[in-house]
Amino acid sequence: MESPTFQPHEFENRIARARELMLGCQLDGLLVTSPPNFRYFTGFETQFWESPTRAWFALTPTDGPCTAIIPEIGVPAVARTWIGALRSWPAPRPADDGISLVADALRSAPRRFGRVGLEMGRESAVRMPLIDFFALKDRLTGIDLVDGSPCLWQLRAIKSAAEIGYIKESCRIVSEAFEALPRSLETGRTEREICRDLTVDMFRRGIHAVPFIAAASGQGGYPEIISSPSDRPLADGDILIVDVGATVHGYFADFDRNLGFGKISNQALEAHDAVWQATEAGIRAAKPGATMSDLWSAMSVVLERAGSTRNNVGRMGHGLGLQLTEPPSAKADDHTVLEPGMVITIEPGMEYVDGKMIVHEENLVITDTGSELLTMRAPRELPRIPT
Repeated sequence: MESPTFQPHEFENRIARARELMLGCQLDGLLVTSPPNFRYFTGFETQFWESPTRAWFALTPTDGPCTAIIPEIGVPAVARTWIGALRSWPAPRPADDGISLVADALRSAPRRFGRVGLEMGRESAVRMPLIDFFALKDRLTGIDLVDGSPCLWQLRAIKSAAEIGYIKESCRIVSEAFEALPRSLETGRTEREICRDLTVDMFRRGIHAVPFIAAASGQGGYPEIISSPSDRPLADGDILIVDVGATVHGYFADFDRNLGFGKISNQALEAHDAVWQATEAGIRAAKPGATMSDLWSAMSVVLERAGSTRNNVGRMGHGLGLQLTEPPSAKADDHTVLEPGMVITIEPGMEYVDGKMIVHEENLVITDTGSELLTMRAPRELPRIPT
């Protein structure tokens, strides 16, 4: 029994909390299939998820051993984790890709409510063919497969000290790479070249993976923030944003930095300062007992006073952990109450003229008395690369 990431008591605590939440949600168990949730319950790390051929299942009942129901190819690796029981089949086998084993495990588990939760709801996905899901339902009598995502998100929202430690390490590495980046830049370099060099530097500094890196640039701002880096060369008057999602042991840092090239217009500099100040307002508002809508309001006031025309991102921050984005969202209608152990991003942005955007982002953890910034705070004055 081993995990390269956590001590056994980490999983014991997770299972104890999961079982308490399951009882509150009237569930007899949680059956998870997605990579983050499978990893959360088993501790199994792999990049094999890039292959969609085989389904993987982890069942956590309200009593008894947790069971991994997996393709035979994964048995040697998963057997080294803490997981209590293993069942396997010679996948891929489209006629019955583990469905008989899953049905048998569900029928054998203690039953009180006749309900098992799956990843059906908010920001969740069941990672198995839909036809197999229907086949599983047909094999079960007296057991309803229901939405377990509220239980799962409540469980994962509060991070342990060990989880926070990995997020903090990710943030430290990316922060240091971002801080060093301007020293290697000059006009004429492309977005793709800059992001390539930044990625190499992050790996040299100890990051484990960089699943997400986006970049955009333009005169005085950029039109959007989610595209892959392009071959556009940076010119005088441009502002470049680079947004990185990078991990240590699967736990994400997710934040961006802005860089100016040459002479930047006063209007762009004022917009940049307004978004920086909105970020400050969001950080100050992030404390136990506040809601995500409180954060939205605090940032919105600053942006509206600065003349923001709109925010097409739809929110100004989100949860962070084993996924690049997790619930909750910093939105006017998200009234999730912040609690110690939650890790969130503060991400205000504004359009200020002709569809040009400026966005800032920082990562923090909610503490007993307020919050702790995990990222190295972006400078208030836009870093400038001379022409």
